[in-house]
Amino acid sequence: MKRIKNKIFNLIRDDDINDFWSSIFDGFIITLIIINVVLVILDTFSLPPFMKKMSNIVEIVSVIIFTLEYSLRIWTSDLRQPDLKPSRARWKYAFSFMALIDLFAILPFYIPFIISVDLRVLRMLRISRIFRLFKVNRYTNSLNVIASVFKKKASQLLSSAFVVMLLMIIASILMYNVEHEAQPDVFVNGFSGLWWAIATFTTVGYGDIYPITVGGRILSRMIAILLGIALVAVPTGIISAGFIEHINQEKIEDALKYIDENHEKSSLKYFCPYCGNKLE
Repeated sequence: MKRIKNKIFNLIRDDDINDFWSSIFDGFIITLIIINVVLVILDTFSLPPFMKKMSNIVEIVSVIIFTLEYSLRIWTSDLRQPDLKPSRARWKYAFSFMALIDLFAILPFYIPFIISVDLRVLRMLRISRIFRLFKVNRYTNSLNVIASVFKKKASQLLSSAFVVMLLMIIASILMYNVEHEAQPDVFVNGFSGLWWAIATFTTVGYGDIYPITVGGRILSRMIAILLGIALVAVPTGIISAGFIEHINQEKIEDALKYIDENHEKSSLKYFCPYCGNKLE
């Protein structure tokens, strides 16, 4: 039984391992997720009865597979953290982010069997199948890299977002003071100026609020330059730096792994200790 459990764990584990059957399993689950997302989109059209029947069959089969996968992940979760008791390891995994995504992907299907739900609400619950798209993050290393970079740079990104909010508040108050007399029904208060700042600097530009005075237009151009840099350049630079650091770290890890596998400590001189690139 323990041997079977280990095989199942190696098959469905989230680690980036180069195993043939694990890759087949990941590809199958990703394909099933994409099919479900396509069905969610098709449900918004007027489909013939046979297509609706096929959609329901695919839904039932998908829920069975996802439920089995979720149950197996809970069952083998104690192998992820062998230092914890099996029951505690399972509870800890059950409340992890990806486990909750797996649960939300299947839960709407079972809700009508547990409690009485109006059919109109049932149609709304079917839309929640779109949550299955988030499961793809488990099977693609690229999305994990993006999540890792954002996690590492979270404090810097939050700081830049805080600065942007401060600049928007300052811009909205300045614009209110400049434009209020000319447009008292448009720039009613500071929140009106804040709406103008958000709509303008997110490039939405609804056009319902805009400056008409010379001072307001000059001020808007100055603010646009400052906030344009703050909104785009600063977060982009932080994220770009995070990706570069992550790539360099992977190169260093690959170089050290290569050295350890070949047991040639002297070959360390062939790799840069800072960027991990192989030296000429």
